[in-house]
Formats: sequence, C-alpha cells, structure tokens
Amino acid sequence: MFVDEVKKHLTEGIIPFWGNLKDEEFGGFYGYVGYDLKQDRKAEKGCILNSRILWFFSNAYMLLKEPILLENATHAYRFLKEKCIDSVNGGIYWALTYDGVPKDTTKHTYNQAFAIYALSSYYDASGDSEALEYAKTLYKIIEEKCKDEYGYLEAFTVGFEPKENDKLSENGVIAEKTMNTLLHVFEAYTELYRVSGDKNVANRIRYILDLISEKVYNRKLGRQEVFFDRKWNSLIDLYSYGHDIETSWLVDRGLEILGDSSYSKKISPIVEEIIKNIYDRAYIDHSLVNEAENGIVDKTRVWWVQAEAVVGFLNGYQKNPQKKEYLDAAKDIWRYITNYIIDKRKGAEWFWSVDENKIPASKPIVEPWKCPYHNGRMCIEVIKRLG
Repeated sequence: MFVDEVKKHLTEGIIPFWGNLKDEEFGGFYGYVGYDLKQDRKAEKGCILNSRILWFFSNAYMLLKEPILLENATHAYRFLKEKCIDSVNGGIYWALTYDGVPKDTTKHTYNQAFAIYALSSYYDASGDSEALEYAKTLYKIIEEKCKDEYGYLEAFTVGFEPKENDKLSENGVIAEKTMNTLLHVFEAYTELYRVSGDKNVANRIRYILDLISEKVYNRKLGRQEVFFDRKWNSLIDLYSYGHDIETSWLVDRGLEILGDSSYSKKISPIVEEIIKNIYDRAYIDHSLVNEAENGIVDKTRVWWVQAEAVVGFLNGYQKNPQKKEYLDAAKDIWRYITNYIIDKRKGAEWFWSVDENKIPASKPIVEPWKCPYHNGRMCIEVIKRLG
C-alpha cells in the first residue's frame, strides 16, 4: 500500500541516513557524502542544508513522536543559533567550515527564509520560545533589509549591501529577483504565521500572493516565469516543472493557513491551472521531466522534482477528488522513485538524478543543496494526508 511503503522508507531509509551524519564534535551535520558514499567530514557545512535538516527532524518528530528525532532537531538548532547566525550584522551566513567558522558570509534572502521555516517548525516541535524569537528577528531582517519597492531582492554582503545574485541565478542570466526565492519566503512566512498568528506576517503573505498572481504567473503560457530583473520583467524563456508543481501545493497550504476567502477565490484557479498544465506537459514516462528552456525539454529526472510531484499531484487530487488521475500520477511517480531514484546501496539515500535511460548521475548524495527536505517532506505529507 502506497502510504505504508512511504512510511517504511521514511523510518528505515531517510531518517537513519541523516541521523548518521550528526557531527558530535563540531556540531551540525556533515556536509558532504560523495557518490562513492564516502563522508567528507571536513567539507563545508551549508547553512541552508542545516536549516533543512532542522526542519526535517522537527517535522519528523511531530509526526512520529520518537525522542531521538527531537534530539536531532535540537542538535541542528544549536548549530544554527551558535554558528550560522551572524551575531554582529544579523542574518544567516551562506556557508561555514566544517568546524563552524564563517566561510561564505553572503546573506541571501533565500537562506534567511529557510531558517525562518526551520525555526518556526522547531518551535512547534519543542516549545522553545527562543527559536520563535529568532524566526521573528529574521523575518524583520527580510522585511527591512532584503526588499525594494517591487519585491524581495536576492543576495547581499555580510552587512546587507546588495551584491550579484550568483547563488540562485542559472541558465546564463544573473537575476535580481527569482521565483524560487519568492516561493520560499512565502513558504517560510506561511509556517511562521501558522505558529505565531502574527497579522503582519499574514499581510506579507497576501503581498506575496499578489506578486505571484500579477508578476510571476504568466497567464498566457499557464506557467510561472523563473528569472527576473528588478521590476519583474522575465529574463529567459524557462519553464521549471518542479518549481511549478511545488508552488501549487505550497500556495494551497498558504491559502489554507491564511484563511482569507477573497485570496482563495483569486489564487485557487491559478493553482488548478498550474497542476493541470504540469500533468499535461511534464508527466512523461511515469515521472516528471526537469524543465524546458526555449521550448527544449531537459529530460533529466531530478530527485527533488519527483518528490514535489508526488505531493503536488496528491494535493491536486485532494482539492478536486474527481481528478483521480492526479492520485494515480502520485502513486505512479512514487513507483518510479522506488525503482530508479532511491539508491539501494547500503548506507545510501536518493540519487541526485537519473537520465532518460534511468542511469543515475554520479553526483553527491549529500552536499549543500542535497538534503532531506524534499524527499523527507514528501514522506511526511503522504503519511499526514493518507495515513
């Protein structure tokens, strides 16, 4: 049964794998495991990776109530507050050395958002009000230092002076604004509002929903644009299938938490169109292809894209139960994941990606972007929704 398989994979695969990466000497979790499954205990520790691990163990604990999961979350929390936060300038660094010394002091809005997301969940799991205060402080930093009159900016120096956004720009462009950062600020604010009830945060959620509706979503093409200049002019013809399906369910979650019927009426049709178009355009050979640039489809099957597709299609079915094809797609993609994306070697987790012939890429199993956030969250969502 679908949900039983997912729960077994969470409890016997993902949780033990990440628990075994705990660094008892220097704090946090080891930052790199190569394709050869060898840990590099002196690799840099990405602060995004640590935040995502904190989020994961906090939510795994709230689901399963096993004390070791809260212990792991607390371990990640201590590292975040003691090492990842800049006590002088405020905000979260980009990356640290293995022993917790700042290595890349870039302050990125995306990174601040993930810390808010994680700290809010950890507060819910632990009841530690200090974590919520840290989340609120980072929220104020984003609102006071990371935006202009058009929306949220991207990258900053250690002292929050704007700098080139090389971290989240790809495909030959340097973007002043990105759909990706906006989505994860929205995700973070949704979680912060859920646990705090702060009406100011609710208003910023509305503001972001307006940006998604009016600037990011391309009504003519039925998709989100990805990279923008300062005034939200799209810089490239790029269709990110994974981000669109992820957006669909995260926006639905935000609308549910916000509880504002006028925004639900305004935004829900966009969400429904995004899901339908992804189903029609990107769900191919039992899985989701990666993206299309200038109409040319990248047929790589990326680990996180498959995970988000499972949740996105499951959510689409639950919102519209007559769309049984979405539930079938979620189960079908899970079968693809179990057959080709899960790395079945002992002590492994998920491959980064496979090509259209289902051959895995020899990329790291853990690195600053490869984390238990997408696949762990997929498991948690499936269990909560169907368990």
